[in-house]
Amino acid sequence: MAVKAIVLGAGKGTRMKSDLAKVLHPVADRPMLLWVLDAVVHAGAEETIVVVGHQAEAVRNILPAGIGSALQSEQLGTGHAAMIGLEGLAVGLDDEVIVMPGDMPLVRGETMLQLLALHRESGAAATMLTVELDEPGAYGRVVRSGGSVAAIVEAKDATPDQLAISEVNTSVYAFTGQWLAGALARISTENAQAEYYLTEVVEILVGDGHIVEAYVGAAEEGLGVNSVDQLAEVSSVLGNRRSTAS
Repeated sequence: MAVKAIVLGAGKGTRMKSDLAKVLHPVADRPMLLWVLDAVVHAGAEETIVVVGHQAEAVRNILPAGIGSALQSEQLGTGHAAMIGLEGLAVGLDDEVIVMPGDMPLVRGETMLQLLALHRESGAAATMLTVELDEPGAYGRVVRSGGSVAAIVEAKDATPDQLAISEVNTSVYAFTGQWLAGALARISTENAQAEYYLTEVVEILVGDGHIVEAYVGAAEEGLGVNSVDQLAEVSSVLGNRRSTAS
């Protein structure tokens, strides 16, 4: 059994008001992608693929030695990016595959270790990182049944009771190798954006009767970078972490 990782870094980040690829934007003096790679390395990933797209060569140029890349020439959604990344990995049936966005630099390596520990102990096919928010807004709500994950419900599709749920999806996952490829092969583009969504993998696994678990991290770890304001917020948090650690 080995830990492998796919980091999704192909997006342009149109709301960043810059031509720079989103994962190259500096957070606390480093490209945000490097913080994410720190977390997966800390989690014990023996092989990591970064899925690149916009400014692919520039993103490849900052990758540390030993980190591979795979080109997503056309951005067709997070599920499609995971497919591209998986093609670049040698994944055994019992291997654990981390899949996470390259724009979430606040996820701690220790949190990823805890996520993987829950994944192993529970025998889950997938384990999600979730956070609890006072104002969950547009985040997908995590619906549980008997403690395990029953569904991820997008806010626009949620009932009033589901909207009251404070636990939300962060789009950070650990999958068991033997289940990931098959589920990815079954996702479709039958949605409003005509894209392949990684969340559909969770739906497929639950529908097949597999266990899907969720590990609740610190609220700040759920903050991704989709705007200049969020970039500043994340930079502030990482700066405070550095000050506390020194």
